[in-house]
Amino acid sequence: MPREAEPSLNERTFVVQALQEGLRVDGRAFDQFRKLELKFGDQYGVADVTLGKTRILAKVSAEVTAPYTDRPFDGIFTITTELSPMASPAFEVNRPTETEILLSRLLEKTVRRSNALDTESLCLIAGQKCWSIRVDLHVLSHDGNLIDGSCFAVVAALRHFRKPDTSMEGGILTIYTPAEREPVPLSWLHSPFCVTFSFYGEGEIALLDANLLEEQLRVSSCTISLNKHGEICQIAKLGGTPVDAAALLQCASVALNKVKEFSTLLDRRLAEDSKKRDKGGLLAELSAENER
Repeated sequence: MPREAEPSLNERTFVVQALQEGLRVDGRAFDQFRKLELKFGDQYGVADVTLGKTRILAKVSAEVTAPYTDRPFDGIFTITTELSPMASPAFEVNRPTETEILLSRLLEKTVRRSNALDTESLCLIAGQKCWSIRVDLHVLSHDGNLIDGSCFAVVAALRHFRKPDTSMEGGILTIYTPAEREPVPLSWLHSPFCVTFSFYGEGEIALLDANLLEEQLRVSSCTISLNKHGEICQIAKLGGTPVDAAALLQCASVALNKVKEFSTLLDRRLAEDSKKRDKGGLLAELSAENER
């Protein structure tokens, strides 16, 4: 099975020694993220996220289907991840690596199980018809910190998405095209984001947003998922060197500040996109009214 090229002994020694001296190879501070960029596609529900050299694309789609028999009043919400050889030579088609399994589980816990999306609002006819919302996540380039970038892309795409409007008359369900009625946003309850910490040495050195080289040299990692209100959705520390409880509390405090920054950035980008799409729409009518 293909594997990532291991860092050489010289690289290993150099990076670890630099961290012990308080320096990172790319010159960032220990708690500093690489430049985070978010672009929306022409269609609703397409988000392109760039984090340094890591690039992730998320696309949301919706279709009408039958609900699960044990959840007749809920819609269906799924997240599928694809790590192709285009992103890294270590990934193979139809052969999920540990990285891909871990990524899909963390996204599942963070976004789906935290009830960020109100699945009851997706129900059309109880026990018969509901919306099935699916997020397809494609990693286009892998240079470390897939978890944080992927979570941001999924949340951004879901909040940007609009589903067709529907109506119910005499037991007949009507689904309107975008030309007939304006599509409606999903019922969104809160926006959870992931923040991953990488630990070095005896666990006393903690980095945010590790690149691929730094990820290969870490002794353990911890991913904290929370929203801007400080409500923690999940904490994942999967083995590795033990970390002091006080250090984890400090990490949670740092994570909250980062999540607030993510939330502000996403809200700003959504507002910009909405304004751009509303040319000649209601805003234009209002401004024309004011000019007269």
